[in-house]
Amino acid sequence: MNIESQKQIISGFKHLELLANQVVEGFISGMHKSPFHGFSAEFAEHKVYNKGESTKHIDWKLFAKTDRLYTKKYEEETNLRCHLIIDNSSSMHFPKLKKDEPFYESKIGFSVLASAVLMNLLKKQRDAVGLSVYSDTYEYYAPEKGSDRHHRMVLNKLEDLLENPKTSKPTETVTFLHQIAEKMHRRSMIVLFTDMFQTGEEEALFNALQHLKHNKHKVVLFHVIDEKRELNFDFDNAPRKFIDVETGETVNLFAENIKEAYEKSVDSYFKKVAMTCAQNKIKYVPVNVGANFEKILTTYLVEKQMFG
Repeated sequence: MNIESQKQIISGFKHLELLANQVVEGFISGMHKSPFHGFSAEFAEHKVYNKGESTKHIDWKLFAKTDRLYTKKYEEETNLRCHLIIDNSSSMHFPKLKKDEPFYESKIGFSVLASAVLMNLLKKQRDAVGLSVYSDTYEYYAPEKGSDRHHRMVLNKLEDLLENPKTSKPTETVTFLHQIAEKMHRRSMIVLFTDMFQTGEEEALFNALQHLKHNKHKVVLFHVIDEKRELNFDFDNAPRKFIDVETGETVNLFAENIKEAYEKSVDSYFKKVAMTCAQNKIKYVPVNVGANFEKILTTYLVEKQMFG
């Protein structure tokens, strides 16, 4: 599904759960064209419906094709434990959106919808999901579970991140990644959404990422960026005041005067992050706000197949 099709679908819904479901259903419908042909996103297999059984899991679409009743035979055991981590610092609430702009064109909005999309697929596959949210505090923690009630609780928290934006909250990524790592006792897939903006030494950040790998966890880092402004520094050459959303510090300058140096510095940092992740066998995936979610879902499926 292309980005315009996804935007048309998304613009028609407000509710996060409905949004996520539409994205996943669109992705699944196109999977026959992908390397995941034959992958069952919902159930392990079908079985013939026996009279007297519950009709709850009858596959009515298959009945329409075959004129026979089959039920979806779900796997009883959870296949995977997945823990989502969202950086909720003030820099993640950039850019500040206008009223007519969709919420997923900010970094936090994109991360929230991407997380809801992954949760939808995890639920279809009977997998367990947990969530951690941090900024300058460890704001929220939910362990990995697979119940409907648990999914609703986590979705409510995701919606809350959109409804109650944080201001002037710095990032304590290093501190809280270490704390999250200590909570992960059973082997899991850990998915982190962050813009990687943090204070302090880079080495400490890389050590915290490495800590997430202990106990043979699989770690996926989605590096969320506003490509236009943060990577390409795409501003006109009018005099501007740039404000650090986490510290409140300001600087006045002409964007054109520092564009080349800025882009060189950012490119160097991103390459260092990517190289460090590769060295530590962490899957590193840069994603641009407002993009479609095919990269998110495809990455998840590939990493799950390799999880073993």
